[in-house]
Amino acid sequence: MELQSLAKNRTVLIFNNGITEILFSYSTPVAGYSNKLGYIKTDEYYSQTTTRHINKYIDGKPHKVVSQSTINDLLKEQIPTRY
Repeated sequence: MELQSLAKNRTVLIFNNGITEILFSYSTPVAGYSNKLGYIKTDEYYSQTTTRHINKYIDGKPHKVVSQSTINDLLKEQIPTRY
């Protein structure tokens, strides 16, 4: 597992399998990538700043808008005892 700080309050957690990552804006998981789903982003609105964080992460790549629970579940698959 690797934690990469992309900017202030914008962090990506990359898992050892190399095919799953989760973008956190502040402490909230809001977007990510998995081999199974491709690029995804939450359908929830948090703030203008979080929206900017998501847009910089997605950066024009094809993606799906998914429920926040989908992103939470993706995280739970990687860290089941924590979340």
